[in-house]
Amino acid sequence: FDPETTQMSTLNGTIKKIVSDKGFGFIVADDGNEYFFHQSGCRDITFDQLRERQPVTFERGNGPKGPRAENVRLA
Repeated sequence: FDPETTQMSTLNGTIKKIVSDKGFGFIVADDGNEYFFHQSGCRDITFDQLRERQPVTFERGNGPKGPRAENVRLA
């Protein structure tokens, strides 16, 4: 386990949109890219606690339709 390597894979972003009834949303990362996230990808917080424009941290993963945010946490 290398904490420096782990730290590099963590991205910062802001919640752009939440679709509460479907359990997913989108995050705009500081690098300008947009990432899909699912409620199952939330860590240390419930999906219902998330709000648009909240700062979050996450790890970049790959979903069936492209890049997705995993291990989403409040920043």
